Amino acid sequence: MDAKDDIAPKRARILIVGGGFGGLFTALSLAGAGDVTLISNEDNYLHTPILYEYLSGEVEAWHIAPRYHELLDERVRFIQGAVTDVDLNKREVTIAGRVRRIWYDYLVLAVGGITNFWGIEGAEQYSMPFRKIRHADDLRQRMIDVLDRIQPDAAPQDAREAATFAIVGAGASGVELATKMSDLLTDAFKRRGLQGEPRLMILEMGGQVVPGMDEGVRGVVENALSERHIEVHTQTRVLEVLPDGIVFEHNGERREERASGVVWTAGVRVNSLVERLDAEKNKRGLLIVEPTLQLRGHKEAFALGDIADFPNIVPSLAGTAQLAFQQSSLVAGNIQALIDGSVASAGHFKELGEAVSLGTEDAAVLVAGKVASGPLARQARFALYTTRLPTWQHRLRVGAAWFFGGKAPRPLGL
Repeated sequence: MDAKDDIAPKRARILIVGGGFGGLFTALSLAGAGDVTLISNEDNYLHTPILYEYLSGEVEAWHIAPRYHELLDERVRFIQGAVTDVDLNKREVTIAGRVRRIWYDYLVLAVGGITNFWGIEGAEQYSMPFRKIRHADDLRQRMIDVLDRIQPDAAPQDAREAATFAIVGAGASGVELATKMSDLLTDAFKRRGLQGEPRLMILEMGGQVVPGMDEGVRGVVENALSERHIEVHTQTRVLEVLPDGIVFEHNGERREERASGVVWTAGVRVNSLVERLDAEKNKRGLLIVEPTLQLRGHKEAFALGDIADFPNIVPSLAGTAQLAFQQSSLVAGNIQALIDGSVASAGHFKELGEAVSLGTEDAAVLVAGKVASGPLARQARFALYTTRLPTWQHRLRVGAAWFFGGKAPRPLGL
């Protein structure tokens, strides 16, 4: 026997940058396929579609933001850190604060996007983003602080002015956030014996709410907004965010409104790591990928989710968690194929259904072309997203907690 026969074959070094839907599910699918390493800025995963329910207290942090060490076993190495540079030619990655670089045979970029303030004056400084657990904590505390400052005998118009919030962006995020905030604040007014009602405004540059979604879902959304007296300002351009308000324009008319909080959900952009990456990009800065999700010119590197320009995506899928979820399976399968000496396959992604949370007792769900709404749709939405939690162990724990403990909202201030 040749001595070389006793040498174990080299295991592929698989490096995944980003621990959101795309990155984590790719890591879980590839566990054991090689030396898999997952790098994330955060120490916990976030199940972003249910962040709105965390804001309202319908779910707890551990339900939607488990730590990576609870989800990953010994087959996946986890590093918490910020990747500052990726050299696609040398196949190496630099992490802030670490002298040694990490080399890879296969790379997956799944860093997601960051809040896009579009260069609007005051937006980054004074508005509140809504993408992390801490953002939800900050917003909830802001609402509580606002309520605490309203005198019990305040006139209805004074209470309404004090409890005015503006949400920028009328996509699913803006709508889900506005309806949750409205229900929480309305409930707090009743509990505290305040006169009048809170004021919620949605400002949207386009011509309709939830653009790209099913018409039936849009109808349910519009009814939900109307029932809550949430003001919808479409074809409206935000000009400036102030410390205590917002300036916007509609039909050439400039208006300034006071607000106790401005929440920004108006789009995402690529982060600085992708901006610095020496790879082919489109006009929006997204990485151009092949139908296999391989970077053009770098067959060993893959990109998915918000940072990848994948051709012919259904509009309602763009930027969604379900797209990253589907793409993670394609990336994992293609890396395994390359390891096995096979070829990568092209991906075809489809709409798996739409689900929009509408306050604390309602939702709209589209499945097989039919729209359901109301409390049962809310339960269906919870069930849907439970099945998409990362591991079966976590799904079981969360499902049991929701089944036995319920999912009632937690009043503001309690």
